[in-house]
Amino acid sequence: MSQNFDFNSQMIFESDKFFNSCHASTIVRASDGTLMSAWFAGSDEGKSDVRIWYSVNTDGKWCEPKQIVTPDNAAHWNPVLQSFADRTRIYYKVGSEIEHWVTKYVETFDSGKTWTEPKELVDGDRSGGRGPVKNKCLVTHSGTIIAPASHELNSWRAFFDISKDGNIWERTEYVKALDGNGKIVQMIQPTLWENDDGSVHALFRTKSGSIYKSDSSNGGLSWSEAYPTDLPNNNSGIDCARTDDGRIWLVYNPIGLAGNRNKISLAVSDDDGETWNEAACFEDNPDKNAEYSYPAIIADADELHITYTYLRKQIKYINVKLK
Repeated sequence: MSQNFDFNSQMIFESDKFFNSCHASTIVRASDGTLMSAWFAGSDEGKSDVRIWYSVNTDGKWCEPKQIVTPDNAAHWNPVLQSFADRTRIYYKVGSEIEHWVTKYVETFDSGKTWTEPKELVDGDRSGGRGPVKNKCLVTHSGTIIAPASHELNSWRAFFDISKDGNIWERTEYVKALDGNGKIVQMIQPTLWENDDGSVHALFRTKSGSIYKSDSSNGGLSWSEAYPTDLPNNNSGIDCARTDDGRIWLVYNPIGLAGNRNKISLAVSDDDGETWNEAACFEDNPDKNAEYSYPAIIADADELHITYTYLRKQIKYINVKLK
């Protein structure tokens, strides 16, 4: 099925000018209308010099990236932006080992000119990270915030953190999933959408070669056992967004072979995620070592805003104008 839209792209910053390596971008439309993107960057993923960087888009141009200064000496990971009525928050992970991440956040009330001191999202929690682990929170029609979360200690397990105000969080049970052979499916990094009837749905990154899906009929408090979709997954991050017309848009690597991230595409579903069609291919490099990965997507009226890792050297931004 063909889709009727135009899109254009640009790099948020120059390669190798500010840092050696970057990854895991996020994007948000702030309450003042400003687009902001963030990512982690430094000498290499997991190194102690890796910090959270960000850029603000003004009049269609991305400003020079800036680093958020924090007191932690360990690696920083996976920022996630969220807009509140009067401020913008960045959640992020801290820790030399993924299995023992701690979730912290900072906030800006002036579009990134200044930031608050870091705070732990859940004071004293050492379970491996709380709140959003890669993808944006879903704010439901009732105002509930659902954060897509996961842990990687011993095995990959996905869950959700629920909040009414962004300050007090309660987590769900881990989402269960078994493959066709009765083995536990390793799942992390959910991405969410809500339907008009209030049902909530999630897609998961897995180690099983395909994206899995789970559904909730009570606002994210409990979830069905996850089940496989027809979408391939290369054990890499995905993200989706729902437009007002009910279509679900998914950015992902349409590859089932774990390890390869050399193609990234936009898919669309007109039937609540039951079936999917390719809407656009953004990158398709014959070099299997090329990497285009960890996308982020938001829906904004008749536009989509997308960012993703470009060869671990840059963050690419794509603006899709729907018709």
